[in-house]
Formats: sequence, structure tokens, C-alpha cells
Amino acid sequence: MAKIIPFRGILYNEHKIHNMAEVVTPPYDIISKQDQSNFYKQSPYNIIRLDLGKSTKKDTDKNNWHTRAANLLNRWLSEKILVQDTSPAFYLTTVDFTLGNKKVTRYGLIALVGLEPFNKGVILPHEKTFSRVSAERFELIKACRANFSPIFSFYSDQNIILNSLKDAVCSKKPDISFIDKQGMKHRLWRITDISMHRYVADAMQEKSIFIADGHHRYETALNYKNHISSTEPDFNDDHPANYVMMYLCSMEDPGLVILPAHRMLTGIKDSALASFIQKAESYFYVKKMPFENKGMEKAQANFISALKSNRSKNMIGAFMKTRPEFYLLTLKPNVLKHVTGDNLPDPLKNLDVTVLTRLILMEILGFDQSMLDNEKLIVYSSSEEKAIQEVASGRCDITFILNPTKINQVREVAEHGLIMPRKSTYFYPKVITGQVINRLIP
Repeated sequence: MAKIIPFRGILYNEHKIHNMAEVVTPPYDIISKQDQSNFYKQSPYNIIRLDLGKSTKKDTDKNNWHTRAANLLNRWLSEKILVQDTSPAFYLTTVDFTLGNKKVTRYGLIALVGLEPFNKGVILPHEKTFSRVSAERFELIKACRANFSPIFSFYSDQNIILNSLKDAVCSKKPDISFIDKQGMKHRLWRITDISMHRYVADAMQEKSIFIADGHHRYETALNYKNHISSTEPDFNDDHPANYVMMYLCSMEDPGLVILPAHRMLTGIKDSALASFIQKAESYFYVKKMPFENKGMEKAQANFISALKSNRSKNMIGAFMKTRPEFYLLTLKPNVLKHVTGDNLPDPLKNLDVTVLTRLILMEILGFDQSMLDNEKLIVYSSSEEKAIQEVASGRCDITFILNPTKINQVREVAEHGLIMPRKSTYFYPKVITGQVINRLIP
């Protein structure tokens, strides 16, 4: 049973922050060091200082970026840079963006969701996490006792709940409206109507909630709840540590978009590159798309077009450094079953990322689990052009271009209690950080 409740969110004070675009960021896990520095320069009140502060060589257990974030949060609250709402609310948001040549709007409801262990089947993950990241997030939540960024989740709705939420705000001016640095328009409405709170809570009770982005944050919230329950004598069912802030999106919303996460590999030996295609032919039908230097742009366009037009097949694109050709690799029948036997559940067999991981990375290139987890060996991008350019420039050795994982595949994997390989999905656009903060103090 999913438990959804309104809360008294903390928001930037519109009388002191006149341009929200200066203080919001994407989620911490897609922010580079350069991005972090740029956000610091944008505004002294940018949320980056709370959610992903800078470390120094002089940091100690008692003075580090986590403790500095906690002090800064308290200061911004005392100076009214951030203000907590006086009444509990659901926060309905929209983001308008362009996909290809099409304008798209995605709706999301920011609310508190009762924490449940994954084995209860109420809230379901679909990806593995990095333990180092979860530990770092745990130190931040312990110091600040707050959720700065909502977990991005989706649920099956047929748009019934969503349409009711739209009706509730259709005649109202948004409480917040701004265009971010990427040109996306964001709007937010507070919904304080108690009857609407009750309707949404009742309608969500029988829903399963699937985590799209934010697995580390959810695991951190579970760990924090366990920590508080064991260290605070007055902990009870009403303690705010029992909940986590989530952004809930209807699975049927046309704005719920998944982009592919292409892989760019470094550290691959020249001998492995030289024998790659020969080895790949044992598992795939291989189509070579050669080009001369002057014809690369046209060949690249044809390569990407051919890959996208075969989304129903297990087809993967490949491009290697110093090779004037692209490759399309189409999985041969029953090959994956022959390699994995009965050890691979059916929902995972149909995923391109499974084919890539088990056959290409492990069987052909010889990756073991530690190599698959090594972020220095595998870099990710949602842009085909960037992934190809990284190889063409020699910065990476080989790239694998994928079609996006489908939303129904994510749901099927999660419902079976299974886990996809890391970075199997790239939900786009990411849920912005800084619109609403949730305090975890009773």
C-alpha cells in the first residue's frame, strides 16, 4: 500500500530570489566538476551549495561540505532566503521541453511517500547502485536532515489522477514560473485543498511506484530512517524520517521520455579492438558501413537512422577509433540463452543493455564485475553525436550506440523484482533540484 501525503515544503522566497533559473540545478549525479563551479558562480544562493558542496583539503569530520551545507541551510532559513509553507500542500509541476522538433509537456506531483523496503513490492527499483555514492548521500542527510532533490518515480494511472490534478489548477496562475538555462519552462502550483489531498492519497493506495531516477537517494532515505529509529527515543510512526520527497509522474504521460545511455570505453587494448569484429560474428549478424574521411557525416546519419529504425530488434551500433566504418550488430537467435543458460530471467533477455553487457563487454571484451563498475573505464552519454565524437577524437577507444529502453520494459523488470545493468535508462529531462525542499525535523 503506497502512502502519499502532502507536506509543508520549503521554497525559495520570491521576494528575495527574483530569477529561479539562477538557483536551481539538475540532480547532483549528472553534475560535473565544471558544472559545479559554474553553479557556484551563478548565485550565492544556488542549491548546489546545499546538495553538492565543494570539499577542501582542510575538511575534517566536524567541518566538511556536509556540515557546511547544514549551517548554510539554517542561515538561509533564518534570513528568509528559504521559506517554509504554512499549510501542507501537494506541488504540481510542469516542464515544457523540445524533443526533436516536437514540443512536449511533462507533469509531475511532488509529495511525500512512505518509505517501504523494496521486498514489500510497493516501491520498486530497476537499477543497481554504487555503495560509495549511497554512503556520501547518507552523510549529507544526517547533517542537513532534509531532502533537497525529489526522487523521480512513475506509476500506472491512465491519467485519471493526473487529470484531476490538472483540473484543480487549471484556473489558477502558477505560484512559480521560470525558464531555465537550457530553455525549458518550469511551472509549479501549490494544491492545499484537503479534499484533493484525500482523493490523491486514496487513489494512490493500491499503486506500485517505480523509481526512475534516485535509487541512491531512496536507499539513503531507508538507511536514515533506520538510523533515526535506533538513535532517537521519541521516534514514532509520525516522524518525518518515515517519508521521502518524490516526484510522481503518470506512466501514460507523453512527456515521460527515456533516452538511451550510450557507452564509451577507454583502456581497451589494440589487440582487443583488432579482433572485436571477428569475435562479434559468433554472436551477431554484422553489417559494416564504411566511409572515407569526407563522407563520415553522411555515413553517421545513415548509421544512426538505421539503428533507430530497428528498435524492435536487439541491434547495437559500434564505432572504433582509427576505423573508417560504423558497425550494426544484430543478435542472432538463441545466442543469449546458449551463453547464459537458464540463469537469465526472461524480462532481462530482451534488453539491449543486457545483450551489450553479457555478450559484448563480458564475453568478447573480457570485462569482469569490477571493470563493469569502474566509472573510469565506461563513460555514458545520451547523445549519439557526442559518443561518436569522443571516439573519433581518440579520447575513447570504442563506443556502443543503443536504442532507448522502453518504459514497459522498466516496469516489467521492476515488477519481477529484477535489476537492470547500471545506466540502462536515461529519463529526460531530469527532475530539477531546488523547486521544493523537505525538512526531516519533527
